[in-house]
Amino acid sequence: MDSVKRRHRPAPEQVYEPTPEKPFRPVPSVYQPNTRYPAVNNAVVYCQTNYKVVIPAVLTFLAFWTRFRSIARAAFVVWDEAHFGKFATYYLNNEFYFDVHPPLGKMLNGFAVALAGSDGTFKFESGADFPEGLHYGVMRAFNAFWGALMVPFAYWTARELHMSPKASILAATMVLCDTALLCISRFVLLDSMLLFFTCSSFFCLTKFHNQRHQPFSDDWWLWLALTGVNLGCVSSVKWVGLFAVALVGCYTIEDLWDKLGDLEMPKTTYIKHWVARIVCLIIVPALIYMLTFVMHFAVLFRSGPGDTQMSSLFQSNLKGSPLENNPLELAYGSTVTLKNYGYGGGLLHSHVQLYPEGSKQQQITCYHHRDDNNKWIVKRKRSTSDLEEETAEPDKPQLVQNGEVIRLVHERTTRNLHSHPVKAPVTNSHWEVSGYGNKTFGDFQDNWKIEIVKEITRKKYGDKNNINAMTTLFRLRHVAQNCLLSANNVLLPQWGFRQIEVTCDKRNDLNDPHTWWNIEENYNDKLPPAPRGSLKSDFFHDLWTVNVGMWTTNNALIPDPDKNDILSSTPSEWPMATVGLRMCGWDDNRVKFYLVGNPIVWWTSFSAIVGFVAIAGFYIIRMQRSIYDLPRVQFDNFMFMGKYIFLGWFLHYIPFFIMGRVTYLHHYFPALYFSIFMVPFLLEHATRQWNSRNQLLAFVAATALVIAVFLYFAPLAYGVKGPINAYKGRAWRSTWNLLKNSRE
Repeated sequence: MDSVKRRHRPAPEQVYEPTPEKPFRPVPSVYQPNTRYPAVNNAVVYCQTNYKVVIPAVLTFLAFWTRFRSIARAAFVVWDEAHFGKFATYYLNNEFYFDVHPPLGKMLNGFAVALAGSDGTFKFESGADFPEGLHYGVMRAFNAFWGALMVPFAYWTARELHMSPKASILAATMVLCDTALLCISRFVLLDSMLLFFTCSSFFCLTKFHNQRHQPFSDDWWLWLALTGVNLGCVSSVKWVGLFAVALVGCYTIEDLWDKLGDLEMPKTTYIKHWVARIVCLIIVPALIYMLTFVMHFAVLFRSGPGDTQMSSLFQSNLKGSPLENNPLELAYGSTVTLKNYGYGGGLLHSHVQLYPEGSKQQQITCYHHRDDNNKWIVKRKRSTSDLEEETAEPDKPQLVQNGEVIRLVHERTTRNLHSHPVKAPVTNSHWEVSGYGNKTFGDFQDNWKIEIVKEITRKKYGDKNNINAMTTLFRLRHVAQNCLLSANNVLLPQWGFRQIEVTCDKRNDLNDPHTWWNIEENYNDKLPPAPRGSLKSDFFHDLWTVNVGMWTTNNALIPDPDKNDILSSTPSEWPMATVGLRMCGWDDNRVKFYLVGNPIVWWTSFSAIVGFVAIAGFYIIRMQRSIYDLPRVQFDNFMFMGKYIFLGWFLHYIPFFIMGRVTYLHHYFPALYFSIFMVPFLLEHATRQWNSRNQLLAFVAATALVIAVFLYFAPLAYGVKGPINAYKGRAWRSTWNLLKNSRE
């Protein structure tokens, strides 16, 4: 009974110290310079004495060798190189483009393509052969450089988490020998940079955590600031980097909460902790994020394929833009395009296709690309007669002014912009907007009253009642139905080409920006162009516009139920390596790359995540029963390390379940990186009471297994040629489309 009572007593408080590292035997642990050793022993002693340098150096060498080996084997554009290589050439040509990702990684790829000797003419079409003179191996090596750096950073991070050298070597080896991480880093993509800045952010966080007992020291400030810098960089490559920001945010909240309970800490010191974190973890990343867009806008000063995603005012400042010579005022007889001012708004558009239901008249939509179907002619209002003769405009143009009633005629189809009391096809609470009649035939429901909202620029040029192209925001109110022309980013079904639905909004919300419009292109030979320098856009407005466009476009990347997308996958298929991905064509005479993880790395890392939850729950339940399996400080250290490894995996994985957008295998890679640390962490915890020899054997066996499976699967990452059936033994999962282009 006494032994039972002793077992239930709380463990005494201790100060946690990492397990001391035991010297290798039989070689002496201290190297004596004047002592003569055999050559082999001499090398062993040197490595043992300088293991803090030797181990990362060896891992780094292996990382660069594996990532750079045969990197120029495929002399053609592979997978998403068609996108990101093309974006890189836009930087060389200074042409503005639009993409759903922030610009840092794409600018770095632009630098890589420039290093490769590109003249900006190669279009990076999918599967196209690289031209002579373009050193494609250089630009791929640039991306592989970031992937290689992950390996030593994984080792250093594990050491900062107080793992032993052998556990840290296992963590780095799992990163080194994962075929998915290897393969994705060898092409002109964004993932190697995203993964590097993710792991460097986590490394800096662990370094900062280990400085917590020396607040406001030089090292404390250094690692706090570097954490912020890396958060800014990872967020500027892809928005997935915001999950790393969330991880650091969770740590910071817990850290500041704990400090709030320190009654010995002066209030001024506590406030300084808040200020330091606000500056380094919020302001610094935000400044870096904005700086990438400053450079992005500065380099891309020519008109390009992404113009229409930006405000009309921004476009007018691009060299070669069709808006450069826009007349300033709007006049009757002008041919114009109208841009919706709402978040992610497009250009008012029509085409010959009809609504399948409702009025079955011509479709009116919003479209994000420059097209002749976006052009409208400004006409005088329709009278009560359904049939009117077309009259020519006078030689002296009459300007359109606030409050006047106008008619908009679609240039290509001659249909009038029209609305009537028929329900809109998707937003049934609004009235349908359609194309009806022609230049001479129509009715009173073709009339729209123009109402000025405000000027975008601080200074109004000309009469305050004039409608200025690009700078005047206005509403179009339907005279008959008293509703507002609106585009709320609601997508039409496939019969509407998934373009944005345009409706007449009966709510009459005057503050809704989706009911605001501005003139973008403005053609009228009778009006002079706007004075040079009269149109300047605001950086912060441009920054907001492009980020809202990125958000809305990203959300529009939803799976198509009518399409069998063999490349996409669901989050539930990722952790156990249920799927792989063909990165190129599968012809026998073509080099083929198959993106699939090292099964041992993926299976054990996910199992370790589940295992940590089970073990932590077991310890907590037993502690509630006053059974203490670990000293309190050792338990706290176990929970801290495991908690933030788990949280890193959780934050980078679970959000994909609630995303509506299409997802792919590579979206799991940042989560995989965190889960890898759980394997050596739990293995060391499970073997903590074993003798040194048996524990070493366990780590050697685990490391050897990872390497052996890597060597078996490596050809799929480096590229295989010939019949794929020669590699059928590597199809460990029936769901992999390695042999046939389908998944069971």
